[in-house]
Amino acid sequence: MNTTTAAHAVSRWVILMLAIGAGFSVASIYYAQPLLPLMGADLHLSIEGMGMVPTLTQAGYALGILFLLPLGDRHDRRTLILIKSAALALFLLGCSLTGQIHSLLLASLLIGMAATMAQDIVPAAAILAPEGKQGKTVGTVMTGLLMGILLSRTVSGVVGEAFGWRVMYQLAAASIAFIGVMMWFVLPRFAIHSTLSYPALMRSMEHLWRRYPALRRAALAQGFLSIAFSAFWSTLAVMLLEHYHLGSAVAGGFGIAGAAGALAAPLAGGLADKLGAGKVTQLGAVLVTVSFALMFLMPALGVHGQLILIAISAVGFDLGLQSSLVAHQNLVYSLEPQARGRLNALLFTVVFIGMALGSALGSNIYSLAGWTGVVALATVCGLIALAIRLIESARVASASAEVA
Repeated sequence: MNTTTAAHAVSRWVILMLAIGAGFSVASIYYAQPLLPLMGADLHLSIEGMGMVPTLTQAGYALGILFLLPLGDRHDRRTLILIKSAALALFLLGCSLTGQIHSLLLASLLIGMAATMAQDIVPAAAILAPEGKQGKTVGTVMTGLLMGILLSRTVSGVVGEAFGWRVMYQLAAASIAFIGVMMWFVLPRFAIHSTLSYPALMRSMEHLWRRYPALRRAALAQGFLSIAFSAFWSTLAVMLLEHYHLGSAVAGGFGIAGAAGALAAPLAGGLADKLGAGKVTQLGAVLVTVSFALMFLMPALGVHGQLILIAISAVGFDLGLQSSLVAHQNLVYSLEPQARGRLNALLFTVVFIGMALGSALGSNIYSLAGWTGVVALATVCGLIALAIRLIESARVASASAEVA
């Protein structure tokens, strides 16, 4: 094997490890969703108490993205990934040993913060990508990340029903510890590109947020789609148990339907090249809205028809949400290429604030108005995201007409 071939072989191996690492680390913030009824029964939690678990996990992820992700601009990413993997494994193990709501909620918050190692892995992939293959490489790692988000529910649902929710968290801790060790061995050291102090990095993010209205609109639109996404997944397991007497394994199984939608989402990048990223964000918002609105038809169907409709809707809104996310990333990254890390942090901070709000609102609305209320919340959020994108499109068109 010549040197060039060997280099490409190593690159493919490293990129595969990065994709797996991104998937396993981000999965840590979603394992809880199908397990909430099991946690609730074990720890005697109310529906609102169960809803706080994913809420704080998502909030922790948002805080970690905002306050920890900028460190990648001035520290070796390899070291950051190792530290976060060790912390994440420790917090997951601690969660499995908790016996009360307060320690469970604290562990959930810390898990979310440490799981941001996934957002350190993605830019690492871009740096290590072979010349001319950055887009394909990042797409591969993002596919791993998306699969981790969606299949995590399937795995945790099956393992939780068979062995209990604590075993799932212990297995998660072991997997992250293994990934951390592998990353340390396969990743090279990364050059440091910024000498800005931590306060200066944070101030520069505020400047970016103020400078680019397109960033603010992209983040808000994706944030509303995230509220819809999280409200659905945070209440699905409870609804299936109450209305259909189905366990966590079935709730997790719906993640497979979502994964089918997410697998097609990387194609959105090519579609954005042809139609423009703005058009893809609109199409994504439409697909999310229509997919949720379809569930208003559930009362007219039998039990099996209702479950099939939920699965179809999961495919549709996951495809719409992930396609919109890919397109929004394209829009945001084009604003200032040398600040992509901080732009990414700002976009995903709002996304996961939306995720946290979705978990909190979803569980509370489910208690007050049932599943129909959750569907209504998700549909309205999809419509708001679509309105934001349409207003942005009209603004761009108006500006172009004035220039012409």
